[in-house]
Amino acid sequence: MNLPEINTPLFTRLRFILVQTSRPGNIGAVARAMKTMGFSDLVLVTPRFEGALAHEEALAFASGAQDVLAGARVVGSIGEALEGCNYAAAVSARLREFSPPVCAPRALAAQLAGEPGLRPALIFGNERFGLPNQIVEQCNVLINIPANPDYSSLNLAQAAQVLAYECRVAALEEGQGAAPAAGAEIGFSGQPAGLAQIEGMYRHLEQALVAIEFLDADNPKKLMPRLKRLFARSGLETEEVNILRGIARQILAKSQAS
Repeated sequence: MNLPEINTPLFTRLRFILVQTSRPGNIGAVARAMKTMGFSDLVLVTPRFEGALAHEEALAFASGAQDVLAGARVVGSIGEALEGCNYAAAVSARLREFSPPVCAPRALAAQLAGEPGLRPALIFGNERFGLPNQIVEQCNVLINIPANPDYSSLNLAQAAQVLAYECRVAALEEGQGAAPAAGAEIGFSGQPAGLAQIEGMYRHLEQALVAIEFLDADNPKKLMPRLKRLFARSGLETEEVNILRGIARQILAKSQAS
């Protein structure tokens, strides 16, 4: 996985991912929102119509940001969209019982700008159905925009604009003496684990828990979503993931030997 250089700005590191978008105009409007704030990395996951990036409506709504559309990619899965990323934030107005930690846009932006080792992605769902729980549970955080509770409906491009703006402000403030985020002063900080590494660790850990009969594979209930939420709060590093996989490996070896 190609991770960013230590001084790579957030404008280069941040990726916007749109999942199963239904309206071509929304894709163009998101491209415009990104470009006005200095971002350009756009990936579409299985849009619900053909030729999404060249659609007449998408080009019209991009309104000068056609270069963002030209540089965008269409992929077939969220895994492909997240290749090269080691941090994912799901954007959703709907809170989930087993979501990762909930974070406000401004706090997230400060974190992303202040940790140059992160190669982050913002993930936006379908206009009508939002993001499926499976994708949300894979993310490090869930972003909830603090809108009016009596009318909290933001369309896709508006949500992207809010996040892009907050990330731009945070990026411009980077290195200007802003106070470190709470808990940032913990001494040595290792390389953040990639999302594929973490997902592999979860599968390995699940196998180990089944082997010692702590987890019933036929009736798993909500153990793994709870564990994912627990680890999402910790900000796993590569070495920590390797340690956890080593523990799982030993558990499996002992259970097979007995």
